[in-house]
Amino acid sequence: MKVLFLFVTGFALSYGEVYLDTKMVADVVRAMNRPSTVVSWLCWPFNKKVQLYSALAGEKIDEPVMMQFVRNQTTNFYSREQNVVFLVDLACPHVIQFLNDSSAMTLFRTPFRWILLSNGNNTLHGDIIPQPITHLDIFPDAEVIVTRQVNDSFILRFIYKISPESPWKTELYGHWNPEQGFQKPLKNNEAIALRRLDLDGFVIKICYVLTDNDSIHHLTDEVNDHIDTITKVNFPTTNHLLDFLNAGRQFYFADTWGYKVNGSWNGMTGYLVREEVEIGGSPMFFTSERFSIVDYIASPTPTRSKFVFQQPKLSYENNLFLLSFRWTVWYSTVALVFLMFLALLGVAFWEWKKQGPDRELKESDASILRASVGDVFVLIFGAACQQGSPVELKGSLGRVVMLVLFLALMFLYTSYSANIVALLQSSSSQIRTLEDLLHSRITFGVHDTVFNRYYFSTATEPVRKAIYEKKVAPPGVTPRFISMEEGVKRMRKGLFAFHMETGVGYKFVGKYFKEGEKCGLKEIQYLQVIDPWLAVRKNTPYKEMFKIG
Repeated sequence: MKVLFLFVTGFALSYGEVYLDTKMVADVVRAMNRPSTVVSWLCWPFNKKVQLYSALAGEKIDEPVMMQFVRNQTTNFYSREQNVVFLVDLACPHVIQFLNDSSAMTLFRTPFRWILLSNGNNTLHGDIIPQPITHLDIFPDAEVIVTRQVNDSFILRFIYKISPESPWKTELYGHWNPEQGFQKPLKNNEAIALRRLDLDGFVIKICYVLTDNDSIHHLTDEVNDHIDTITKVNFPTTNHLLDFLNAGRQFYFADTWGYKVNGSWNGMTGYLVREEVEIGGSPMFFTSERFSIVDYIASPTPTRSKFVFQQPKLSYENNLFLLSFRWTVWYSTVALVFLMFLALLGVAFWEWKKQGPDRELKESDASILRASVGDVFVLIFGAACQQGSPVELKGSLGRVVMLVLFLALMFLYTSYSANIVALLQSSSSQIRTLEDLLHSRITFGVHDTVFNRYYFSTATEPVRKAIYEKKVAPPGVTPRFISMEEGVKRMRKGLFAFHMETGVGYKFVGKYFKEGEKCGLKEIQYLQVIDPWLAVRKNTPYKEMFKIG
């Protein structure tokens, strides 16, 4: 089969007419410097198609460029959109139907590339825009090249419209002739989006989220900037973007970022899904549900929402009377006291057992320690409590043992008391995770925002779900969604964890907390989302320009 194909190809090239447009197309496709799958709608004779195939393959005919001739539009071969180049002869019959089907399938957009071959007849706009495509919407993101033959040369131009109602715009893409091949200006090496940043006053519709109706009057004057903060921060940013693009603007406002309810999207996301706006001006969280229906372009305002609380005092979580010493010190202390008990008891027995003329005098003296377990225990207990004793040992050995006993217990008592004082001023560090927070005796509160109510109530991860059901909205209790100011004030009183946006929240912390109190604040992440991103409608033709801006 391969030999037969080479024979047919060679025969066609040897005895057939040489077509300049086939060479031109091959040079233009190769000049794109990208892998290409050429999808052709052509009504050419067989030998001309063979010439095109051969020209695209170049010298390595056993490794041709992928190519397919089609009779109608289909998407079976568009798995790698960035490789597809549509080649259409506008002189062919039924070409308008093919172009209409392609437009309905939104194929006149990036990353698809189009080469439209025009014979110069039935053209508009200074003999540049061919009649068959005048009704199409070809927007700034499209790479649509129209060719026109002048004698043995070809002129190639990009064509596009900023909006359906705007006039056609053209850009010179390059020239081709048999001697020099394809040549294009250096400026065409730039990305298309960089060359088409001027939207010529076209009105871009943009939606913002405002949870407080009064915020519409304070988008730029920094009044109540703790309310609808993320919108107020991004309002000037998005306006600068539109100024950069020389675009007009029309504002829409929603009271929520948008969530799926009964199969449809509400809020700002709903505006984007219904294609009523181009940009969602209030950044929103990057979620898997939204990823399939909107495009995210940038994260202009990193922010975090976390549980913030004062670490409780150490005494709230632990028994300070046991915590003052390590367990090894406690064991060593008990062993020391027991050894001193045995030593005192042994010395007492030894002194009473000695025979002497003063034995009767000793028995009548109540200040001498008797050799009994009870008396020795009372002596040691008094020493441990830093109390004196009415009895003592009279011998030298006994006095030495009692001195060691009282000195040892005095130092232990001093160290114990000092540790107690230090621990009373210390905060606990045992609450490190959400699970620790859940099982603590700390009460909870959440800043009353739309997204907090949604994400807390829909949490499915066991610990997060338990936090909502047991701490935030337990049965029979009003859910603890409160204002920022109230939450920070309660947080200052202690034993209260408040979930808030940290950027705004710390402004109130600076207002109500003393400097020394700020050091004991602890943060724990709750929401399982990344920073909010700016979203645009799916497949908007201005997406790359928005990214650049």
